[in-house]
Amino acid sequence: MDKKKKIIQVLNVFETGVAEGKYHLISVYQDGPIDKNTGRNIYQITYGRSQTTEFGNLKRLIEVYMEMDGKFSNSFQNYVNRIGRRPSLRKNKEFIKLLKRAALEDVVMKNAQDVFFDRYYYKPAHAWFTGHGFTLPLSLLVIYDSFIHSGRILGKLRQRFAEVPPVEGGDEKKWITNYVNARHDWLLSFQYHSNPKRRVLAKTVYRTQCFKDLIAANNWELEGTINANGVLIP
Repeated sequence: MDKKKKIIQVLNVFETGVAEGKYHLISVYQDGPIDKNTGRNIYQITYGRSQTTEFGNLKRLIEVYMEMDGKFSNSFQNYVNRIGRRPSLRKNKEFIKLLKRAALEDVVMKNAQDVFFDRYYYKPAHAWFTGHGFTLPLSLLVIYDSFIHSGRILGKLRQRFAEVPPVEGGDEKKWITNYVNARHDWLLSFQYHSNPKRRVLAKTVYRTQCFKDLIAANNWELEGTINANGVLIP
């Protein structure tokens, strides 16, 4: 199997529970921007195959769909400039219905999501991967997951270990192992946090556990079947 396809399937499982991805999936989490009145994160929509957020890149995704002339483009025109602005659209039933219908009834939305996640997440992750001298498929999986889950490679986690990237003379496997361990411990540290957004992070530790298992099996080439949070990727 093409390694990029396998990496994307693992991420699809992490985000939506199935290898092919649930393009219509909508969730609402209390992980948006801080509400100045309450001091807490506001609730926001997350949508699509790799779950982009309302106050993140959802507007860009809809713009890609409209550029591709999806059949619901005119309907989205009424909402596109409201996405990412307060108040959240999470209680707007017509908007929620529109997102679901577009993914379920129009193949253009699926194509748009594939283009969008490749353009705004996979390619930047791959550029970081190659630019820092990494070469192994497992390394790319770890890096791409960090871009999907956290938007980037987290500098504060890199500060927790001394190993430098391969481009600076470091050992690729040691760097990835250290980063995975640091991220795993970081996620676990939020399980009793007072902020609900942070507690949600602790529940995603299955991602780093998958990587730890692959490292323990020395499966840097992502050969054979991968167990992604209980779903087997052949």
